Amino acid sequence: MSSEAEIQLDVLDEPTHMVPVDSLSIEDCPRLEGEDLQHTQLLLASETVLPPILVHRPTLRVIDGMHRLRVALLRGQSEIAVRFFDGSEADAFVLAVRSNAVHGLPLTLSDRTAAATRIVTSHPHWSDRAVARVSGLSPKTVAAIRRRSTADTPPLNTRVGQDGRVRPISAAAGRERAGRLIAANPGIPLRAVAKEAGISVGTAHDVRERLASGRDPVPDRERRGAGARARGRTETNVQQLPARPVSPGVLRDRARNPAVLVHRLLKDPSLRSTETGRTLLRLLDAQAHVVQTWDRLVDGVPQHCSEIIADLANEYAKFWHEFAAQSHTVAHGGDRQISG
Repeated sequence: MSSEAEIQLDVLDEPTHMVPVDSLSIEDCPRLEGEDLQHTQLLLASETVLPPILVHRPTLRVIDGMHRLRVALLRGQSEIAVRFFDGSEADAFVLAVRSNAVHGLPLTLSDRTAAATRIVTSHPHWSDRAVARVSGLSPKTVAAIRRRSTADTPPLNTRVGQDGRVRPISAAAGRERAGRLIAANPGIPLRAVAKEAGISVGTAHDVRERLASGRDPVPDRERRGAGARARGRTETNVQQLPARPVSPGVLRDRARNPAVLVHRLLKDPSLRSTETGRTLLRLLDAQAHVVQTWDRLVDGVPQHCSEIIADLANEYAKFWHEFAAQSHTVAHGGDRQISG
């Protein structure tokens, strides 16, 4: 099944053809109420040249341009300018929804809801975000529609995102595979781990950090969601990377949401009362927000500048590792050692 990006690319730079108006059909339109007479009258009164309509070549059904076709008929035209789409009927419907969502007369909420219901059935591998982007609904609404419309359908293990990449619905299996890869080869690049395990680079980074601190690579909430507890896996039998001993209290802190820890620090007067402390708080607060959006940030990295961004991230990581080491020294009563 085509991805959203592929469906869009299929109609770029298509040549225009003059096609008899009486050979075209407006069946299978995403508009539940059909033609909007007021919109047709607005187009009819306009003196601008209307753009070509989009037609599904195998069926001659209008994908985008129902009202423009109606105007051509009212003006007595025998032909109309057409661009053809050669994909499947299911993809043609998706393109009709997408086209009507970005220009012309917007689809109603009922139209978009009905369209999303159909798309999650015809394109079950598409992610909620991909369907949401096409239909103009929120990902949460699409997820609710999917639950209602596919209640009797066996669940899939993967979905295709907006960029055409296949990702697992549950990251538990991918995290476990990543954990095995990192444990067997501690120096393996995160991008290699992500590609092999079918997860994002951000998730691979989190797996490495969890293993380094002696924790299960799969958070409890994800393991519960994947039903992995039934396999008898516990955090006590996880293969670990060598890590320096840390106190149980520190491990508990690390397992908490960084935003919660930063919020606690923001109340500390010893940090808030100095410029250096306030600078540190601002940095930590920004990092807490970054941690919560790892996947989106990594997926948004353009390929042409990915190496530069990776180098910068590595340099910043070195700084934070050194900062963490110095902070541990201070915590245990030692003196700071400034490197370089």
